[in-house]
Amino acid sequence: MTMTSATQTLARWLTALAPGDVPGAVSWVATRCLVDTLGVMLAGSATSVAGMARRVIAVNAATGAAAVAGDALRVSAPAAAFANGVAAHALDFDDNCYAGFVHGSAVIVPAALAVAQTRRADGQTLLTALVAGAECQYRVGMALGRPLYDRGWWTTGVLGAIGACAASARLMGLDAETTAHALGLAIAGTGGMKSVFGSDAKPLLAGRAAEAGVTAALLAEQGARGPLDALEHAYGLAALFNDGHFEAKWLNPPEDDWCLLAPGVDVKRIPVCLSSHAAVDGVLKLVAEHGIERSRIAGIRCDVPPVVVANLIYPHPRSGQQGQFSLPFAVAASLLFGELTLEHLDDALMADKTLTALMERVSMVSGPRWQDASLLTVAPEGAEVTLSLHDGKTFSCFMPKAIGSADYPLSDGALENKFLRCAGRVMEPATSKRLVAALWQLPRLADVNELAEMMTLPRVDGI
Repeated sequence: MTMTSATQTLARWLTALAPGDVPGAVSWVATRCLVDTLGVMLAGSATSVAGMARRVIAVNAATGAAAVAGDALRVSAPAAAFANGVAAHALDFDDNCYAGFVHGSAVIVPAALAVAQTRRADGQTLLTALVAGAECQYRVGMALGRPLYDRGWWTTGVLGAIGACAASARLMGLDAETTAHALGLAIAGTGGMKSVFGSDAKPLLAGRAAEAGVTAALLAEQGARGPLDALEHAYGLAALFNDGHFEAKWLNPPEDDWCLLAPGVDVKRIPVCLSSHAAVDGVLKLVAEHGIERSRIAGIRCDVPPVVVANLIYPHPRSGQQGQFSLPFAVAASLLFGELTLEHLDDALMADKTLTALMERVSMVSGPRWQDASLLTVAPEGAEVTLSLHDGKTFSCFMPKAIGSADYPLSDGALENKFLRCAGRVMEPATSKRLVAALWQLPRLADVNELAEMMTLPRVDGI
Protein backbone atom coordinates (compact mmCIF):
# COMPACT_ATOMS: atom_id res chain seq x y z
CA MET A 1 0.00 0.00 0.00
CA THR A 2 1.37 3.40 -0.95
CA MET A 3 1.97 5.67 2.04
CA THR A 4 0.62 9.22 1.98
CA SER A 5 3.38 11.79 2.37
CA ALA A 6 3.18 14.96 4.46
CA THR A 7 2.84 17.21 1.43
CA GLN A 8 0.08 15.00 0.00
CA THR A 9 -1.84 15.17 3.28
CA LEU A 10 -1.64 18.95 3.33
CA ALA A 11 -2.47 19.23 -0.36
CA ARG A 12 -5.58 17.07 -0.12
CA TRP A 13 -6.93 19.19 2.72
CA LEU A 14 -6.27 22.60 1.24
CA THR A 15 -7.61 21.75 -2.22
CA ALA A 16 -10.80 20.33 -0.71
CA LEU A 17 -11.32 23.27 1.65
CA ALA A 18 -14.50 25.20 0.87
CA PRO A 19 -15.27 28.68 2.23
CA GLY A 20 -18.14 27.18 4.21
CA ASP A 21 -15.71 24.83 5.97
CA VAL A 22 -13.96 27.76 7.64
CA PRO A 23 -15.46 28.78 11.00
CA GLY A 24 -16.42 32.43 11.27
CA ALA A 25 -13.92 33.01 14.08
CA VAL A 26 -11.10 31.66 11.89
CA SER A 27 -12.11 33.88 8.96
CA TRP A 28 -12.15 36.91 11.25
CA VAL A 29 -8.64 36.20 12.53
CA ALA A 30 -7.46 35.92 8.90
CA THR A 31 -9.16 39.22 8.09
CA ARG A 32 -7.42 40.90 11.02
CA CYS A 33 -4.10 39.48 9.79
CA LEU A 34 -4.75 41.02 6.39
CA VAL A 35 -5.62 44.42 7.87
CA ASP A 36 -2.54 44.42 10.08
CA THR A 37 -0.17 43.21 7.38
CA LEU A 38 -1.26 45.65 4.70
CA GLY A 39 -0.92 48.49 7.18
CA VAL A 40 2.64 47.65 8.17
CA MET A 41 3.44 46.83 4.53
CA LEU A 42 2.43 50.32 3.46
CA ALA A 43 4.46 51.89 6.25
CA GLY A 44 7.39 49.61 5.46
CA SER A 45 7.29 50.59 1.79
CA ALA A 46 8.92 53.90 2.75
CA THR A 47 12.01 52.20 4.27
CA SER A 48 15.36 52.04 2.53
CA VAL A 49 15.38 48.24 2.38
CA ALA A 50 11.97 48.17 0.68
CA GLY A 51 13.33 50.69 -1.83
CA MET A 52 16.25 48.36 -2.52
CA ALA A 53 13.84 45.52 -3.23
CA ARG A 54 11.81 47.69 -5.63
CA ARG A 55 14.91 48.81 -7.48
CA VAL A 56 15.91 45.17 -8.01
CA ILE A 57 12.54 44.12 -9.39
CA ALA A 58 12.26 47.28 -11.51
CA VAL A 59 15.39 46.16 -13.34
CA ASN A 60 14.81 42.41 -13.45
CA ALA A 61 11.09 41.69 -13.21
CA ALA A 62 8.74 41.22 -16.11
CA THR A 63 5.73 43.50 -16.23
CA GLY A 64 2.51 42.02 -14.97
CA ALA A 65 -0.69 42.64 -13.06
CA ALA A 66 0.47 42.62 -9.44
CA ALA A 67 0.80 45.91 -7.56
CA VAL A 68 3.77 46.91 -5.39
CA ALA A 69 3.20 48.88 -2.20
CA GLY A 70 4.76 52.32 -2.30
CA ASP A 71 5.17 52.37 -6.08
CA ALA A 72 3.36 52.59 -9.38
CA LEU A 73 4.99 49.37 -10.59
CA ARG A 74 2.90 46.49 -11.94
CA VAL A 75 4.98 43.34 -12.05
CA SER A 76 4.83 39.54 -12.04
CA ALA A 77 3.39 37.73 -9.03
CA PRO A 78 6.79 36.46 -7.72
CA ALA A 79 8.32 39.93 -8.01
CA ALA A 80 5.41 41.60 -6.21
CA ALA A 81 5.46 38.91 -3.51
CA PHE A 82 9.16 39.61 -2.95
CA ALA A 83 8.90 43.41 -2.81
CA ASN A 84 5.77 43.43 -0.67
CA GLY A 85 7.14 40.73 1.63
CA VAL A 86 10.19 42.90 2.25
CA ALA A 87 7.99 45.92 2.95
CA ALA A 88 5.69 43.91 5.25
CA HIS A 89 8.59 42.88 7.48
CA ALA A 90 10.84 45.94 7.04
CA LEU A 91 9.66 47.56 10.28
CA ASP A 92 9.28 44.32 12.28
CA PHE A 93 5.77 45.51 13.13
CA ASP A 94 3.97 42.51 11.62
CA ASP A 95 2.28 39.65 13.44
CA ASN A 96 3.74 36.50 15.01
CA CYS A 97 2.51 32.97 15.64
CA TYR A 98 3.95 30.49 18.14
CA ALA A 99 3.15 27.63 15.74
CA GLY A 100 6.76 27.57 14.59
CA PHE A 101 7.71 30.95 16.12
CA VAL A 102 7.10 32.64 12.78
CA HIS A 103 6.10 35.91 11.20
CA GLY A 104 3.39 34.24 9.14
CA SER A 105 1.30 36.96 7.55
CA ALA A 106 4.24 39.05 6.29
CA VAL A 107 5.08 36.19 3.93
CA ILE A 108 1.65 34.67 3.21
CA VAL A 109 -0.30 37.89 2.56
CA PRO A 110 2.09 39.34 -0.07
CA ALA A 111 2.19 36.01 -1.90
CA ALA A 112 -1.56 35.50 -1.84
CA LEU A 113 -2.33 39.09 -2.76
CA ALA A 114 0.02 38.99 -5.76
CA VAL A 115 -1.44 35.75 -7.13
CA ALA A 116 -5.00 36.87 -6.41
CA GLN A 117 -4.45 39.97 -8.52
CA THR A 118 -2.97 38.09 -11.45
CA ARG A 119 -5.85 35.57 -11.35
CA ARG A 120 -8.48 38.30 -10.72
CA ALA A 121 -9.78 36.47 -7.66
CA ASP A 122 -12.64 37.79 -5.57
CA GLY A 123 -12.33 38.66 -1.89
CA GLN A 124 -13.83 35.44 -0.55
CA THR A 125 -11.40 33.37 -2.62
CA LEU A 126 -8.49 35.40 -1.28
CA LEU A 127 -9.69 35.03 2.30
CA THR A 128 -10.03 31.23 1.97
CA ALA A 129 -6.53 31.07 0.46
CA LEU A 130 -5.11 33.07 3.36
CA VAL A 131 -6.68 30.63 5.83
CA ALA A 132 -5.36 27.64 3.85
CA GLY A 133 -1.86 29.07 3.61
CA ALA A 134 -1.72 29.98 7.28
CA GLU A 135 -3.04 26.64 8.50
CA CYS A 136 -0.66 24.65 6.30
CA GLN A 137 2.36 26.63 7.48
CA TYR A 138 1.36 26.73 11.13
CA ARG A 139 0.52 23.03 11.26
CA VAL A 140 3.96 22.19 9.91
CA GLY A 141 5.35 24.57 12.55
CA MET A 142 3.45 22.71 15.28
CA ALA A 143 4.70 19.38 13.91
CA LEU A 144 8.30 20.57 14.09
CA GLY A 145 7.90 22.21 17.52
CA ARG A 146 10.46 24.39 19.31
CA PRO A 147 13.76 22.66 18.36
CA LEU A 148 13.92 24.31 14.94
CA TYR A 149 13.81 27.85 16.33
CA ASP A 150 15.95 27.06 19.37
CA ARG A 151 18.70 25.64 17.15
CA GLY A 152 19.09 29.06 15.53
CA TRP A 153 17.02 28.67 12.38
CA TRP A 154 14.97 31.74 11.52
CA THR A 155 11.70 29.91 11.10
CA THR A 156 10.06 32.67 9.06
CA GLY A 157 12.64 32.04 6.37
CA VAL A 158 12.40 28.26 6.75
CA LEU A 159 8.61 27.84 6.93
CA GLY A 160 7.37 30.95 5.14
CA ALA A 161 7.61 29.44 1.68
CA ILE A 162 5.20 26.69 2.77
CA GLY A 163 2.42 29.12 3.63
CA ALA A 164 3.10 31.28 0.58
CA CYS A 165 3.06 28.23 -1.69
CA ALA A 166 -0.11 26.78 -0.15
CA ALA A 167 -2.02 30.05 -0.51
CA SER A 168 -0.75 30.51 -4.07
CA ALA A 169 -1.64 26.96 -5.12
CA ARG A 170 -5.11 27.41 -3.72
CA LEU A 171 -5.62 30.65 -5.69
CA MET A 172 -4.32 29.01 -8.87
CA GLY A 173 -6.81 26.19 -8.49
CA LEU A 174 -4.13 23.48 -8.61
CA ASP A 175 -5.30 19.93 -7.96
CA ALA A 176 -4.07 17.94 -4.96
CA GLU A 177 -1.27 16.13 -6.80
CA THR A 178 0.12 19.31 -8.34
CA THR A 179 -0.17 21.15 -5.03
CA ALA A 180 1.77 18.40 -3.25
CA HIS A 181 4.59 18.77 -5.78
CA ALA A 182 4.50 22.56 -5.35
CA LEU A 183 4.89 22.16 -1.59
CA GLY A 184 7.75 19.73 -2.13
CA LEU A 185 9.52 22.26 -4.32
CA ALA A 186 9.02 25.01 -1.74
CA ILE A 187 10.20 22.92 1.21
CA ALA A 188 13.26 21.47 -0.54
CA GLY A 189 14.79 24.88 -1.18
CA THR A 190 13.96 26.61 2.10
CA GLY A 191 16.28 28.16 4.69
CA GLY A 192 17.13 31.09 6.96
CA MET A 193 19.28 31.72 10.05
CA LYS A 194 18.80 33.97 13.07
CA SER A 195 22.08 35.76 12.37
CA VAL A 196 19.90 38.06 10.23
CA PHE A 197 18.46 39.82 13.30
CA GLY A 198 19.13 43.56 13.22
CA SER A 199 20.12 43.63 9.55
CA ASP A 200 18.51 44.18 6.14
CA ALA A 201 18.74 40.43 5.56
CA LYS A 202 15.75 39.80 7.85
CA PRO A 203 13.08 41.58 5.76
CA LEU A 204 14.82 40.58 2.54
CA LEU A 205 14.59 36.89 3.46
CA ALA A 206 10.92 37.31 4.34
CA GLY A 207 10.42 38.65 0.82
CA ARG A 208 12.43 35.80 -0.65
CA ALA A 209 10.25 33.27 1.20
CA ALA A 210 7.11 34.85 -0.27
CA GLU A 211 8.67 34.86 -3.73
CA ALA A 212 9.84 31.24 -3.38
CA GLY A 213 6.37 30.05 -2.43
CA VAL A 214 4.75 31.73 -5.41
CA THR A 215 7.45 30.48 -7.77
CA ALA A 216 7.10 26.90 -6.51
CA ALA A 217 3.36 26.96 -7.21
CA LEU A 218 3.90 28.44 -10.68
CA LEU A 219 6.53 25.83 -11.51
CA ALA A 220 4.28 23.00 -10.38
CA GLU A 221 1.50 24.45 -12.52
CA GLN A 222 3.86 24.09 -15.48
CA GLY A 223 4.54 20.44 -14.62
CA ALA A 224 7.58 20.64 -12.32
CA ARG A 225 7.79 17.76 -9.84
CA GLY A 226 9.00 18.22 -6.29
CA PRO A 227 9.96 15.69 -3.60
CA LEU A 228 6.70 14.62 -1.99
CA ASP A 229 8.56 13.50 1.15
CA ALA A 230 10.59 16.70 1.59
CA LEU A 231 9.46 16.96 5.22
CA GLU A 232 9.97 13.39 6.43
CA HIS A 233 12.76 12.10 4.11
CA ALA A 234 15.99 10.89 5.73
CA TYR A 235 17.59 13.96 4.15
CA GLY A 236 14.50 16.11 4.49
CA LEU A 237 13.68 19.20 6.50
CA ALA A 238 12.88 17.49 9.82
CA ALA A 239 16.02 15.35 9.79
CA LEU A 240 18.46 18.03 8.66
CA PHE A 241 17.03 21.07 10.44
CA ASN A 242 15.22 19.65 13.45
CA ASP A 243 17.05 16.57 14.79
CA GLY A 244 14.35 14.41 13.23
CA HIS A 245 11.59 15.77 15.49
CA PHE A 246 8.28 15.79 13.60
CA GLU A 247 4.81 15.12 15.04
CA ALA A 248 2.87 14.04 11.96
CA LYS A 249 -0.47 14.18 13.81
CA TRP A 250 -0.47 17.95 13.27
CA LEU A 251 -0.90 17.42 9.53
CA ASN A 252 -4.41 16.07 10.05
CA PRO A 253 -7.16 18.43 8.87
CA PRO A 254 -8.22 20.89 11.58
CA GLU A 255 -11.43 20.13 13.41
CA ASP A 256 -11.57 22.16 16.60
CA ASP A 257 -7.82 22.83 16.64
CA TRP A 258 -7.34 25.57 14.05
CA CYS A 259 -3.92 27.12 14.56
CA LEU A 260 -5.32 30.54 13.70
CA LEU A 261 -7.30 30.24 16.95
CA ALA A 262 -4.81 28.36 19.15
CA PRO A 263 -2.02 29.25 19.55
CA GLY A 264 -3.50 32.09 17.50
CA VAL A 265 -1.84 35.16 16.04
CA ASP A 266 -0.11 37.88 18.06
CA VAL A 267 -0.49 41.43 16.71
CA LYS A 268 2.25 43.84 17.73
CA ARG A 269 1.36 46.94 19.70
CA ILE A 270 4.86 48.43 19.35
CA PRO A 271 7.30 48.04 16.41
CA VAL A 272 10.03 45.91 18.00
CA CYS A 273 10.71 42.20 18.41
CA LEU A 274 7.86 40.50 20.25
CA SER A 275 10.39 39.09 22.74
CA SER A 276 10.52 42.52 24.41
CA HIS A 277 6.78 43.24 24.57
CA ALA A 278 5.83 41.46 27.80
CA ALA A 279 8.67 43.15 29.70
CA VAL A 280 7.70 46.56 28.31
CA ASP A 281 4.08 46.00 29.28
CA GLY A 282 5.14 44.96 32.77
CA VAL A 283 7.27 48.06 33.29
CA LEU A 284 4.53 50.40 32.07
CA LYS A 285 1.99 48.58 34.26
CA LEU A 286 4.08 49.09 37.40
CA VAL A 287 4.80 52.74 36.62
CA ALA A 288 1.11 53.45 36.05
CA GLU A 289 -0.21 51.51 39.04
CA HIS A 290 2.23 52.98 41.56
CA GLY A 291 2.68 56.48 40.09
CA ILE A 292 6.42 55.99 39.69
CA GLU A 293 8.32 58.86 38.10
CA ARG A 294 11.13 57.91 35.76
CA SER A 295 13.73 59.78 37.84
CA ARG A 296 12.97 57.58 40.87
CA ILE A 297 13.96 54.36 39.09
CA ALA A 298 17.38 53.00 40.01
CA GLY A 299 17.13 49.76 38.10
CA ILE A 300 14.81 47.57 36.03
CA ARG A 301 15.41 43.83 36.16
CA CYS A 302 13.71 41.65 33.56
CA ASP A 303 13.74 37.89 34.18
CA VAL A 304 12.89 36.33 30.83
CA PRO A 305 13.01 32.93 29.04
CA PRO A 306 16.24 31.90 27.28
CA VAL A 307 14.69 32.51 23.85
CA VAL A 308 14.21 36.18 24.74
CA VAL A 309 17.88 36.49 25.69
CA ALA A 310 18.82 34.78 22.42
CA ASN A 311 16.67 37.18 20.37
CA LEU A 312 17.40 40.51 22.05
CA ILE A 313 21.08 40.60 21.27
CA TYR A 314 21.86 44.35 21.28
CA PRO A 315 22.35 45.80 24.79
CA HIS A 316 23.85 48.94 23.20
CA PRO A 317 22.10 49.39 19.83
CA ARG A 318 23.70 51.66 17.27
CA SER A 319 20.83 51.75 14.76
CA GLY A 320 17.07 51.61 14.65
CA GLN A 321 17.25 48.05 13.32
CA GLN A 322 19.43 46.96 16.25
CA GLY A 323 17.10 48.80 18.60
CA GLN A 324 14.30 46.49 17.54
CA PHE A 325 16.27 43.62 19.08
CA SER A 326 17.30 45.43 22.27
CA LEU A 327 15.38 45.06 25.53
CA PRO A 328 17.05 48.11 27.11
CA PHE A 329 15.97 50.24 24.14
CA ALA A 330 12.39 48.94 24.10
CA VAL A 331 11.94 49.55 27.84
CA ALA A 332 13.78 52.87 27.99
CA ALA A 333 12.10 54.34 24.91
CA SER A 334 8.68 53.30 26.21
CA LEU A 335 9.38 55.02 29.52
CA LEU A 336 10.87 58.11 27.94
CA PHE A 337 8.22 58.69 25.28
CA GLY A 338 5.18 57.05 26.83
CA GLU A 339 4.68 54.99 23.68
CA LEU A 340 7.32 53.49 21.42
CA THR A 341 6.39 54.32 17.81
CA LEU A 342 7.88 53.96 14.35
CA GLU A 343 9.29 57.48 14.62
CA HIS A 344 11.60 56.30 17.41
CA LEU A 345 13.35 53.73 15.17
CA ASP A 346 15.85 56.43 14.31
CA ASP A 347 19.58 55.81 14.13
CA ALA A 348 20.38 59.22 15.59
CA LEU A 349 18.15 58.59 18.63
CA MET A 350 20.36 55.68 19.71
CA ALA A 351 22.98 58.20 20.83
CA ASP A 352 20.55 60.37 22.83
CA LYS A 353 22.10 60.79 26.29
CA THR A 354 18.83 60.71 28.20
CA LEU A 355 17.80 57.52 26.42
CA THR A 356 21.14 55.77 26.78
CA ALA A 357 21.33 56.66 30.48
CA LEU A 358 17.91 55.09 31.00
CA MET A 359 18.93 52.04 28.98
CA GLU A 360 21.86 51.48 31.37
CA ARG A 361 19.35 50.90 34.18
CA VAL A 362 17.75 47.95 32.36
CA SER A 363 19.13 44.46 32.92
CA MET A 364 18.05 41.14 31.41
CA VAL A 365 18.51 37.75 33.05
CA SER A 366 17.06 34.28 32.58
CA GLY A 367 16.53 32.68 35.96
CA PRO A 368 15.84 29.06 37.00
CA ARG A 369 12.05 29.49 36.79
CA TRP A 370 12.31 29.15 33.02
CA GLN A 371 13.48 25.55 33.28
CA ASP A 372 9.81 24.71 33.88
CA ALA A 373 8.46 23.50 30.52
CA SER A 374 4.88 24.16 31.58
CA LEU A 375 5.71 27.81 32.28
CA LEU A 376 7.29 28.18 28.84
CA THR A 377 4.06 26.88 27.33
CA VAL A 378 1.92 29.61 28.91
CA ALA A 379 4.58 32.33 28.82
CA PRO A 380 6.90 31.59 25.88
CA GLU A 381 8.25 35.16 25.88
CA GLY A 382 6.98 36.27 29.27
CA ALA A 383 8.74 38.43 31.84
CA GLU A 384 9.03 38.93 35.57
CA VAL A 385 9.77 42.65 35.92
CA THR A 386 11.20 44.26 39.07
CA LEU A 387 11.59 48.01 39.47
CA SER A 388 14.06 49.15 42.14
CA LEU A 389 13.77 52.77 43.28
CA HIS A 390 16.47 55.02 44.68
CA ASP A 391 14.69 55.03 48.06
CA GLY A 392 15.04 51.24 48.34
CA LYS A 393 11.46 50.30 47.44
CA THR A 394 10.84 47.56 44.87
CA PHE A 395 7.81 46.66 42.79
CA SER A 396 7.35 43.49 40.76
CA CYS A 397 4.87 41.91 38.38
CA PHE A 398 4.72 38.91 36.07
CA MET A 399 3.50 39.25 32.46
CA PRO A 400 2.96 35.88 30.72
CA LYS A 401 2.18 37.41 27.33
CA ALA A 402 2.03 40.85 25.79
CA ILE A 403 -0.89 43.10 25.06
CA GLY A 404 -1.83 42.31 21.46
CA SER A 405 -1.13 38.61 21.81
CA ALA A 406 -3.83 36.07 20.98
CA ASP A 407 -4.60 35.80 24.71
CA TYR A 408 -4.88 39.59 25.13
CA PRO A 409 -5.85 40.78 21.64
CA LEU A 410 -6.09 44.34 20.43
CA SER A 411 -9.66 45.37 19.72
CA ASP A 412 -10.74 45.75 16.11
CA GLY A 413 -10.81 49.50 16.72
CA ALA A 414 -7.23 49.52 18.02
CA LEU A 415 -6.12 47.40 15.08
CA GLU A 416 -7.77 49.79 12.63
CA ASN A 417 -6.09 52.72 14.35
CA LYS A 418 -2.74 50.98 13.92
CA PHE A 419 -3.54 50.48 10.23
CA LEU A 420 -4.46 54.13 9.72
CA ARG A 421 -1.31 55.35 11.47
CA CYS A 422 0.87 53.02 9.40
CA ALA A 423 -0.83 53.65 6.06
CA GLY A 424 -0.95 57.36 6.79
CA ARG A 425 2.82 57.49 6.46
CA VAL A 426 2.52 57.03 2.70
CA MET A 427 -1.07 57.76 1.63
CA GLU A 428 -3.83 60.28 2.15
CA PRO A 429 -6.15 59.69 5.13
CA ALA A 430 -9.22 59.36 2.92
CA THR A 431 -7.58 56.61 0.87
CA SER A 432 -6.42 54.81 4.03
CA LYS A 433 -9.98 54.82 5.36
CA ARG A 434 -11.42 53.52 2.08
CA LEU A 435 -8.83 50.76 1.97
CA VAL A 436 -9.36 49.54 5.53
CA ALA A 437 -13.13 49.62 5.07
CA ALA A 438 -12.73 47.38 2.01
CA LEU A 439 -10.49 45.00 3.96
CA TRP A 440 -13.01 44.56 6.76
CA GLN A 441 -15.59 43.64 4.09
CA LEU A 442 -13.24 41.44 2.05
CA PRO A 443 -15.74 38.63 1.23
CA ARG A 444 -17.94 41.18 -0.55
CA LEU A 445 -15.15 42.30 -2.89
CA ALA A 446 -15.79 41.21 -6.48
CA ASP A 447 -12.19 41.66 -7.62
CA VAL A 448 -9.09 41.90 -5.42
CA ASN A 449 -7.63 44.36 -7.90
CA GLU A 450 -9.85 46.98 -6.29
CA LEU A 451 -7.50 46.76 -3.31
CA ALA A 452 -4.50 47.10 -5.59
CA GLU A 453 -5.83 50.31 -7.08
CA MET A 454 -5.97 51.87 -3.62
CA MET A 455 -2.47 50.58 -2.80
CA THR A 456 -0.86 52.07 -5.92
CA LEU A 457 1.12 55.14 -4.93
CA PRO A 458 3.56 57.55 -6.55
CA ARG A 459 7.04 56.12 -6.32
CA VAL A 460 8.57 57.05 -2.99
CA ASP A 461 12.21 56.48 -3.94
CA GLY A 462 12.36 58.05 -7.37
CA ILE A 463 12.73 54.75 -9.19
